[in-house]
Amino acid sequence: MIPEINVKQARERLDGGEGYVYLDVRTPEEFAEGHVPGAINIPVAFANPATGRLEANPDFVTDVIQVLNKDDKIIVGCRSGGRSAMALEQLIDAGFSGGVNMMGGFSGKTDMTGNLIAPGWTTLAYPVCGHGPAGCRQYEATK
Repeated sequence: MIPEINVKQARERLDGGEGYVYLDVRTPEEFAEGHVPGAINIPVAFANPATGRLEANPDFVTDVIQVLNKDDKIIVGCRSGGRSAMALEQLIDAGFSGGVNMMGGFSGKTDMTGNLIAPGWTTLAYPVCGHGPAGCRQYEATK
């Protein structure tokens, strides 16, 4: 079982001065549309332009190791919490010890009928950065 926190807890940790880092594992395109302030973008998957489907980033863990330490306090987030859970599982398997998954992600998690079951960063109207603000690192910038 991977450790999870809700969006409110994530914001409290990020704003609390305890050294938490937000790792956004969405695609670079999703990240560019808006993201948590101060986020680092390392996609766990990329959109295949031919199929429109997501395909695993085979270098995900290696890319993260180049930017973060295995004992860093990391909040992992995606659109709704599913990809970030898978990403965190990979990081834990690689020896990362301080990570937590942000349930609800950036946009919120809905059930099969579209009802919100876990609020996201934007559904709680928390601050959002657009493309390229200071303090945010898009995927290409991590290479």
